Amino acid sequence: MAKEKKKGWKALTKGGVIEGGGTAKEFKTGDWRSERPILLSEKCINCLACWMYCPDSAVIMKDGKVAGFDYDYCKGCGICAHECPVKGKAIKMIPDNHG
Repeated sequence: MAKEKKKGWKALTKGGVIEGGGTAKEFKTGDWRSERPILLSEKCINCLACWMYCPDSAVIMKDGKVAGFDYDYCKGCGICAHECPVKGKAIKMIPDNHG
């Protein structure tokens, strides 16, 4: 029995494309937060792990160092605090009442 030849990727039907994609920079989503990160700058070693892992680009950098957080965009996920390699942690998550 002859082996059936499979179709290549070029034979696939084109999928839908959403025009106008980009970032959520124009949408301030920080009010979703129930906790917020606090930088303990005296413990920070500026490894930039928090900046690298933040899904919202909410870590503020100044002169190549972590300077704090942009709470307009920070959703309080805690990834920055979780990824911080500093013993005793340089980022603490605290309750945020948006008050």
